[in-house]
Amino acid sequence: MPVRVYERLREEIVSGRLESGAPLVEAAVAARYGTSRTPVREALRRLEQDGLIERGDRGLRVRTRGPEEILEIYEVRILLEAAAARGAADRGTRLDLMRIRHAAEAMVAADPGNPDAMVATNRAFHEEIWAASHNGTLVDLLTRLNSHVTRYPATTLTSPGRWAEVQSEHADLVRAIEARDGDKAARIAGDHMTRARDIRLHRYGEEPRRPGRASLPGRPGLASLTEAPGRPSGTACGGWVG
Repeated sequence: MPVRVYERLREEIVSGRLESGAPLVEAAVAARYGTSRTPVREALRRLEQDGLIERGDRGLRVRTRGPEEILEIYEVRILLEAAAARGAADRGTRLDLMRIRHAAEAMVAADPGNPDAMVATNRAFHEEIWAASHNGTLVDLLTRLNSHVTRYPATTLTSPGRWAEVQSEHADLVRAIEARDGDKAARIAGDHMTRARDIRLHRYGEEPRRPGRASLPGRPGLASLTEAPGRPSGTACGGWVG
């Protein structure tokens, strides 16, 4: 039951059904999902660890989104992805390199008209590089950081010209890793994520500011857990959104 509550609540946060700043009260969440407060408490604890919710003056709430958070996320992500690329170049085995190459080829074969396929193959490529770094702490940090990125569900990969650019950057990165050039691999990975950050900021600025679908006393304009359960209005494009 705790896992089910966690997954359902996480989906509502990532999809945007629960908007930034929406309060999360144990009793309200329990009533919505028809469960006791114990699994809700565990789910909220996990979501706080994931960075999807935060503590405010009046208790837990959906973490607020904004350009400042995007900058914070990518400041760390740029460093970690560069470190993973360097580690892959320095410590990757022949099997690791084969898997990275295969993941890059899968991206080329992906349908550019299918955002879900683009996101999935892009994530698989990055995860192969993480694994090839043979640094468990680094992989754990990158996995946790991805939870923050998923709150901005519109993938950067569908921006005009970005898909072809990403594949070119990935090809350069594969060559640097195969050449065991850690410095070059780190630089390419860092530049790659810097461009992703810039596109993410641009796309966030273009997002329409949606009116809230429900209100709480004293908190107008926030989607809340007091509205009836239902299907999210939009679908996020998978886990790794670029």
